[in-house]
This record gives sequence, structure tokens and C-alpha cells, in this order.
Amino acid sequence: MKAAVLRELNAPLTIENVDIDKPGPNEVLTRTAASGICHSDLHIIEGGIPMAMPCILGHEPSGIVEAVGSDVKDFKPGDHVIGCLNAWCGTCNYCLTGRPHLCMPPEMLMRLDGTSRLTQGGSPVVQFALSSFAEQMLTHERALVKIKDEMPLDRASLIGCGVTTGIGAALRTAKVEPGATTAIIGCGGVGLSALQGCRIAGAGRIIAVDTMDWKLELARDLGATDVVNGTEGDAVAQVQELTGGGVDYAFECIGLQPTIKQAVGMAAKGGAAVLVGVLPIDQEVSLSASEITLQEKRVLGSFMGSNAFRRDMPQYVDYYLDGRLRLDEMISKRISLDEINPAFDAMRGGEVARSVIVFD
Repeated sequence: MKAAVLRELNAPLTIENVDIDKPGPNEVLTRTAASGICHSDLHIIEGGIPMAMPCILGHEPSGIVEAVGSDVKDFKPGDHVIGCLNAWCGTCNYCLTGRPHLCMPPEMLMRLDGTSRLTQGGSPVVQFALSSFAEQMLTHERALVKIKDEMPLDRASLIGCGVTTGIGAALRTAKVEPGATTAIIGCGGVGLSALQGCRIAGAGRIIAVDTMDWKLELARDLGATDVVNGTEGDAVAQVQELTGGGVDYAFECIGLQPTIKQAVGMAAKGGAAVLVGVLPIDQEVSLSASEITLQEKRVLGSFMGSNAFRRDMPQYVDYYLDGRLRLDEMISKRISLDEINPAFDAMRGGEVARSVIVFD
């Protein structure tokens, strides 16, 4: 199969032929239909998240099941599926207390018998969770969820990571209440999904914060009641002025030290800064303990929208099909696998909300 392979940091991915194994007892072979390009993939390319190489990135896919292992009961060939990196075991404390997104045991992400799902010339190629920058995926069955056939697969792919991360931050992590005031810092794919989660939850005010006017226009179209351009003065002061002291929930959807501090500053007394964006693993952020304590602010970490993905993703599909969740506007470009490197350049330049690789 054809795949985009990462061989060295800060270098273009190379399009190569890679061999993929047959499904083991609990595995599913899926023909990749589409894969979103996520900023977490860029973090790996640039060394912000450690990863062995050569490897195949990509973790925001949809596809159609081609073959299943002997013990697989939940899928059959022809099923339309979304892949998610939050594979779960079903028996650990996290799973049993309703937090399967914190599970991710190694046996769900890779084989423990020493064999590799992906090889090239007999040598292993590292699998990054799903490795969806390839024509096929071989995964544990608990990394997939079946969806309705009428859901367009290019839009369904966004739900596998960015949409679930954003909308779940609002609906699952923060549990935004009707009438709440909210701010969204960063209007890329994740931020626009968090914004829509706030709208679906019934937030009374949704303030979109970004530095690019076209993103703010898109945010307003998707439900923002107010917009703040961070290049036109102090964004924290503007949000505080708009709300008379800050918001109930400020969502940081970029993963930068300055904007994390802004999220805390935008939160009102008793409010919460919800940290959604992924900060490079070697970076830390210092926050004012007195501000958090004396103003009783909360800092909430949100990983992948606190999802139970076999419950949540079919619901998000329903939200799209009934018009509550708008995904068409979030796809800036549909590209082929061969165009993946320019797509990462467009991400670096802030030119797109989301690029989606569409396979034949």
C-alpha cells in the first residue's frame, strides 16, 4: 500500500510502498477513506512529541472495513467506521469509572508478540496509533466505532480527533451550562468544534479569539456571538470588557504558553480555563497561584474531549445529520496523499481550518 512515511524530524514525509499484515484475532483491516491532518502530527514532525522512526502518522480517519480477525464480533466487511487513538481495554479503573479516554493500554495500540503490523523490506515501520496517512489501516477492534452509512466519510474523519476533542471539551469536560459565557482561543479545527459544542450546549455568549480575520468570520458563521482579533489590542482586556469581568469558561485550543495564560486571565472569578491544545512535551507554563486561589479559578485539562468514543462519535454523527454540527465549512482543502507536505505548510502558516486527505 502507499503511505506517507516520517524518516527524520523537520523533514518532508516521503510517499513509499509499505506492507501491511493480515488481521490477527482481535484486529480489523480497514480501507482508509479519508484522514484529517491534525496539529498533533505536526508536533511529532517537529520533535515536540517523541516518536520512533520510520513511522506512519495520522490519527483522524474514516474508512470501510475490508477484513476482520477470528475473534472480532463488532465489525464485518463493508462497515463504515471512524478510527480513534483512544483505544480502551474495558476492564481497568478508568474504563469502569466512565473515563475510557484515559485508558489506552499498549496492547490496544501495538502487538505485544513482537510482530509488526507494518513492515518494509521485512523491517518494522512504527505505527502511530492508527497510522492513517496510508491507504489501509490495521488496528485493534477497540480503536474503531461503526457509524451510519449515510454519513459522508470525508466529514466523518474530522470526528475521529479534532471535532471530538473540541466539542467534547465543551460538552463532556467542562459541561457548559445553558446561558454560560464562553471564550474560544484559536479558531482552527479544534477551536471551531469547541465553539460549536458551546452553541449546542446553549451557551449565552461565545467569544471567538484569533489573529486572522478569515477565521473569525468563519467562527461567527458557526455560532460565535462576538469576535476578538488578538492583533488589535490586549485580547484578555477585550474579553473582560465584553463580559464585565470574564467568562465562565475559556477554552485554549492552540497549545501555546502565552494563550494558556490568556485563558486563565479571561476566566471570571469562579470560572474555568479549559486547556485543550497540546503543548510540546518539553514546555511548562507558570501561572499565578494567587489569581487561581483568591479568585477561585479552575484549570481543567481536556484530553480528546473526555470521550467515550463508541458512545460519543455516533452522537456527533447524528448532530451533523440533523444540522446541529456543521462540518462542511471546516474543511478548507481536500487533497491527495501526495499533497501532504504542502498541507502541513498551510497548517504552519495558519491558512486552513482543516485539510483532509481523500483516498480513492
